[in-house]
Amino acid sequence: MKTSEIFDTLLANLKVGETAAAVAARRDEITKALNKDFRSKNACTDYKLMVGSFGRHTAIKGVSDLDMIFILPPGIRSGYSNETGPRRMLERVRDDLKARYPNTSVRVDQCVVRVQFTSNAFKFEVQPAFENADGSLDYPDTKAKDWKVTKPRKEIAATKECNDRTSTNMRHLARMVRAWKNANGVNMGGLLIDTLVYNFFAQTNDYDSAGTGSFDLMARDFFAFLKDAPEQDYYLALGSRQRVNVKAKFQPKAKKAYHRCLEAIEAEGKAAANKKWRDIFGTSVPLATTASEAAKSYRNTEQFIEDRFPVDVTETVVIDCEVTQAGWRPTWLRAMRRGGLLLKADKSLKFAVTSCSVEEPYTLKWKVLNRGPEAERRDAIRGQIVESTRPNTRVEHSDFKGEHVVECYVIKDGVVVARDRIEVPISNTSIKGSVVS
Repeated sequence: MKTSEIFDTLLANLKVGETAAAVAARRDEITKALNKDFRSKNACTDYKLMVGSFGRHTAIKGVSDLDMIFILPPGIRSGYSNETGPRRMLERVRDDLKARYPNTSVRVDQCVVRVQFTSNAFKFEVQPAFENADGSLDYPDTKAKDWKVTKPRKEIAATKECNDRTSTNMRHLARMVRAWKNANGVNMGGLLIDTLVYNFFAQTNDYDSAGTGSFDLMARDFFAFLKDAPEQDYYLALGSRQRVNVKAKFQPKAKKAYHRCLEAIEAEGKAAANKKWRDIFGTSVPLATTASEAAKSYRNTEQFIEDRFPVDVTETVVIDCEVTQAGWRPTWLRAMRRGGLLLKADKSLKFAVTSCSVEEPYTLKWKVLNRGPEAERRDAIRGQIVESTRPNTRVEHSDFKGEHVVECYVIKDGVVVARDRIEVPISNTSIKGSVVS
């Protein structure tokens, strides 16, 4: 496939699509419930502002965290100005929404009211706020017991300005970066992504008018920019210049993406290029079918978590593999790889979660994918989505030679919120289809 065809298809597949109508309907229902209390107006959908990725028009398919501001009547401000005011305001909003959605989880968080819908896995974070003369908004903070200022309109305006200046490439790249973070388990907030994309276009005009035929080079240069970014705790958000925190280091995975871009560019026009871009941006990248691939005798049994759940990575999970063989001390796979060691035959492999930022309860699922000629000859590529063997653990056994990948997915409230993968380089071995008990 041509480079332009790959990226045209990727962008089309990333569109929010029909989800936008469902989001708008939920948003309006919430607004009506609040206006009924705060303004004694029925069926009024005014005084709302969608913010976050959805409000900046950089969201992609699978978005589950929706941020909205409900603008409060200015006449009631004085009644909530003391130190109990922030909590009383959030509790009032909570009670309004609980009355509207009696069978839905509605709770106060530090600065918002979270509404967790189960029918479509949306989580709305509703933030009541008073509007100021300059367009900024004061929102309640229960921890500080005070009202703080936010400037989302400036962030929305900066996104639009950059997007217009770059022939819509700002939003295209922001969506591609979201696809990368979801496909590779990179814990980055949407405002941080948009800020970094904004900063990238601020230091180059090479792609201000680029078409999708040059998006391979744009992706390469963006990941080069990202991998070389200094490690810091926060950035100043586009437009508002308010602090946006860095949840976790993104440079190592950006470096991997950069090298995959180089490989994909080198393989331009070949089926291998599609696979490399797919490793970077996930299943929204189309696969190229060739005559030789169509004639292969093995079954393609690989399944994809994106076909079962929305994916919106907002947390971090890390997995490792404890390698055990009779007569040998158990060794962790990541340490073996750092030492340049490969797995040999007849090893017990215990894949385990070593750290997870997701608050319980959650569900874990796994994928074990065998790669290489031997897996294909044996018709044993596997790749199905499976359950844990025991809590937080998946036990396997090495069998035949090849390169292999094990992935772990953390599912919370019906959404994949964290994922990790570990590559398993096996010399003269691979992973059996059967589980070792």
